[in-house]
Amino acid sequence: MTRTSHPISAVAASLNIPDDALLRYGHDKAKVDLDWLSSRPENDSKLVLVTAMSPTPAGEGKTTTSIGLADGLRRIGEEAVLALREPSMGPVFGMKGGATGGGKALLVPETDINLHFTGDFAAIAEANNLLVALVDNHIHHGNELGIDPRAVGLRRAIDVNDRTLRTIITSLGGRANGVVRETGFDITAASQIMAVLCLAESPDDLKDRLARIVIGDRFDGGEATVADLGVQGSLTAILASALAPNLVQTLEGTPAFVHGGPFANIAHGCNSIIATRAALATGTIAITEAGFGADLGAEKFIDIKCRQSGLRPDLSVVVATVRALKYHGGVPLAELAEENVDALRAGIVNLVRHVENLQGVFGQSVLVALNEFATDTEVEIEAVKQALAPLGVHAVTSSHFANGGEGATDLARAVLEELKTPSRTTFCYPDEAGLQEKALNVATRVYRAGGVTWTASAKKEILRLEERGYGHLPVCIAKSQYSFASEKMLGAPTGHTLPIREVRLSAGAGFVVLIAGSIMTMPGLSKRPAALDIDVVDGEIVGLH
Repeated sequence: MTRTSHPISAVAASLNIPDDALLRYGHDKAKVDLDWLSSRPENDSKLVLVTAMSPTPAGEGKTTTSIGLADGLRRIGEEAVLALREPSMGPVFGMKGGATGGGKALLVPETDINLHFTGDFAAIAEANNLLVALVDNHIHHGNELGIDPRAVGLRRAIDVNDRTLRTIITSLGGRANGVVRETGFDITAASQIMAVLCLAESPDDLKDRLARIVIGDRFDGGEATVADLGVQGSLTAILASALAPNLVQTLEGTPAFVHGGPFANIAHGCNSIIATRAALATGTIAITEAGFGADLGAEKFIDIKCRQSGLRPDLSVVVATVRALKYHGGVPLAELAEENVDALRAGIVNLVRHVENLQGVFGQSVLVALNEFATDTEVEIEAVKQALAPLGVHAVTSSHFANGGEGATDLARAVLEELKTPSRTTFCYPDEAGLQEKALNVATRVYRAGGVTWTASAKKEILRLEERGYGHLPVCIAKSQYSFASEKMLGAPTGHTLPIREVRLSAGAGFVVLIAGSIMTMPGLSKRPAALDIDVVDGEIVGLH
């Protein structure tokens, strides 16, 4: 397919963004000036959150559905604007591949977006790593703040999947190389700096959040912050350009703000607040996306992003496929093309659970988008509709992958109809609940677990954070994306246990990370990573899916 795109100035003009508010990165991508965005008056735009059932190897197509829906809305006369996350190069060269959609539901320039884009990820990693270097340097040169090297909570970051960096020893080789300590790397998407940038609402808010980051414990029992070190200004300088949202487009010319990229399985999983507000300020309907299944992405979107920003989705669209439902019903990958209504009915409990949670826990008006495959049969699609009917939820098929916005017009019309009865968003837990109670609420209300267990070190840390006044913060649970449980369990399990093994404070981001089961904040590469299929042929990058 030939990838064509309008000049980014034309895309901006369609949103009434003036030329002097653009910082161009070539012909087809730009950043939008924050001062111009902050001057925009509030309007009556609607916010649509796109989420999904629990992901499977069969694929659900959440990003393609978001893109197709926006294109479909434009085709029926709505001024839809997208707000999506930036891809991480870790998964691009690892197992997942690119994250710009696919088929005719695609962001362009897809290669640029999947690789270096406008340098946001590099800026975040550099700010993160400068901070850790400054901490180590401070300790080396006398440690005036009395920071305990054994209790530094910051880790370095890199946008590559590399399991060998999960736990490392630094400063070997003698005194000239600093103080020896155990530490490690996180992938950039899991960096606290990433979360800070995505939740900041202005340059001043960014600086304030950076200043609140806790470096670690002091020998006197207190804690040291970035403000104590006095480097929040330097970090803000590195991130100044990265804070402005990126403007690109779909294959059909629909404007898209693509900005920020935390993963939902190990971080809070949402594009920046600034990008979401930009979409709302420049369109009549903003389409945004939360990461992975609704138990992770939508929960964190509402309990963290909405709680902090005041944003509220008017509608939640849950993406599902007939293939994925059959997989949750026990059908092997190789047999998913065959009609199997019994397996679909067994697996649809996963989708129903997500819908029930969105309605009952989060107060959402819900629509299900069935991402269409050629192998789907009418009887299977009808079985999905029948299963959702008792919940008062409609399922609409969409062929956006094959047909672009034209294939999503039915979905777009259904969205407009559902927006007539908008959501009344509620949270999973109140602010005043303690951190342990918040974790229990998410585990029992959203995951339907029987309870939460804590390692001795995690329990000690959670109690310490509550004693230090952090109990009012929301929790960000890092767990497997493939199941409601902490490990992979198909369908809709109940009564399982959520095992919290580690607790990390993200004071700048404004939440506490609870790491469950075997989930890692630095992923590893698979036996055959996608990097083996990527090449440059005749000057063109190929194999980037």
